[in-house]
Amino acid sequence: MTKTEGTILLFTELAEIAKTLGHAHRLMLLEHVAQGERPVERLAELTGLTVANTSQHLQHLRRAGFVETRRDGKRVLYRLSKGPIEPLLVSLRGYADHMRAEIRELATDPANTDGRHDSISRDDLLERLGAGAVTLIDVRSAEEYALGHLPGALNIPTDELEARLSELPPGRDIVAYCRGPYCVLSTTAAALLERKGFRVRRLAAGFPDWKAAGLDIEM
Repeated sequence: MTKTEGTILLFTELAEIAKTLGHAHRLMLLEHVAQGERPVERLAELTGLTVANTSQHLQHLRRAGFVETRRDGKRVLYRLSKGPIEPLLVSLRGYADHMRAEIRELATDPANTDGRHDSISRDDLLERLGAGAVTLIDVRSAEEYALGHLPGALNIPTDELEARLSELPPGRDIVAYCRGPYCVLSTTAAALLERKGFRVRRLAAGFPDWKAAGLDIEM
C-alpha cells in the first residue's frame, strides 16, 4: 500500500465514523446512553422514537463500535463502548457552541445558556466544592441520578423542586446541573430558585462532560 492509499483509507474510515454520527437520533441516543446503560425500550421512551426505530439506530452505533450490549435476564442493556466516546460528544458540543457563538454576536440565542452570567465552569465548581462553599443539586430524574452523579450532589428533580425547597440549606450558594449544555432542566431550576431568593448558578456543562473529564462520580 502506498502512502497516498494509506491516507485515503484513513480518511475513508473517518468519513464512515462521521456518517454514523450524522443523524440526530443517533446523537440523542448516545447522549442518553452516556448517562448509564439502559434497555432499548427505555431509550425509545426517552427519545420519543419507536422501539423499532431505536433498535435500528442502536445497531448502527453498535456496528460502528460506539455502543455495546450485555444481557440482564431477558433484557439487553446498551452502554457506551470503551474508548474516547464521551470526549468526542463533548467536542461535538464544543464545536456547535463555537458556531452558535458567532450567531450570538448578531442575536441572542436563548437555547444556549453557557454564556449566561449565572453559569459556573467545571474548574470553578471543583474549587468551590473543595472549599465546601456550595450545595450541589442534580435536577435530573431519580433514575438518571442512580446511574451516576457528581459526588455529594442532592437529587431534587426540577419538577419536584418547589415542593422540596426546605431540603436546601439556607444562606448557602447553590449550583444546579443536569445532562449538559442543551438540557434546560438546570436553567429552569435556577430561575425558580432565584425567584425564591436563593443564590444559585448552573453548571455550564453537565454529568456526561464531568464523566468524560475522568472526574470522580458516585453511583
